[in-house]
Amino acid sequence: MHDVRSGFATMNDGVRLHYLEAGSGPDLLLVPGWSQTAAQWRHQITDFARTHHVVAVDHRGHGGSGKPDHGYRVARLSTDLHQLIHLLDLTEVVWVAHSMGCALAWSYWDLFGGDRLARLVLFDEPAVLVRQPYWPDGLAEYFGALYGLGQIAEVVAGLRDPRSDAEILSAGFLDAMWTPAADEGDRQWVLAQNLLLPREYAGRLLLDNVMQDWRDVLPRITVPTLVIGGNDSVIPSAAARSVASAIPGASVRILGERSSHFAFWENPVAFNREIRAFLETPVDADGHQASVRRRHSDAAGAEERSANEA
Repeated sequence: MHDVRSGFATMNDGVRLHYLEAGSGPDLLLVPGWSQTAAQWRHQITDFARTHHVVAVDHRGHGGSGKPDHGYRVARLSTDLHQLIHLLDLTEVVWVAHSMGCALAWSYWDLFGGDRLARLVLFDEPAVLVRQPYWPDGLAEYFGALYGLGQIAEVVAGLRDPRSDAEILSAGFLDAMWTPAADEGDRQWVLAQNLLLPREYAGRLLLDNVMQDWRDVLPRITVPTLVIGGNDSVIPSAAARSVASAIPGASVRILGERSSHFAFWENPVAFNREIRAFLETPVDADGHQASVRRRHSDAAGAEERSANEA
């Protein structure tokens, strides 16, 4: 990545967060998911730096950031981002989130409202990840809640148990997030990026993330929002539809070709095109996109289309 600057910001508990920065113009913040890094946004940094001031962050413990023995919970990471936004004096921020980065956006909204946020782009995260045994048939599928309590407990225990081979467990966990066509070199590089977060801390954070339920936050979001899902993703595309239906005025896009959980890496052209179209769509006096209003008035099923059919 050319013309990308590397910086650090110190949080109120002394932890130094590493970030990548490029371009000039409106502020666009790239927020990685669980155990992911700022460097994994390289295709978005290169593209959007042509028109925006882009900042991609390494969460505490991740990438080049400090690795303290505390703070591995969603509320603390969203607080870190609030502090980073103010320290860098970012305004009218476009928050682009992947996976757990969406949960951080919802936590941010819960804690700080829409402070300095202008738009949200939410990629591939259900509002609730763990199925509840008392739910009626079909509800878990509607929300895209793909984990059972026992299943996630086993993964967390494997990450945190010093006697287990957490690297092999992590590799298996990540393998499901690619399409079969993904390059082996890309897989290994992303695994290495993930392992920069110590596995004990990864286990703590994963447990906190999957136990959250953000359904009460979504209806309170008041900025224009794009929700993206993928037909090839381990996260059911129903999750994107469910999240978008709960956020007032939100639009939903379901990617087609090479639309894995890492679609922003496997198919950055389609992924970036959807974000650009969203950013270029004007909003009305209520802060909603006119095209979104039309989409929600269409018949069922007409509110979305695959990106490779655009």
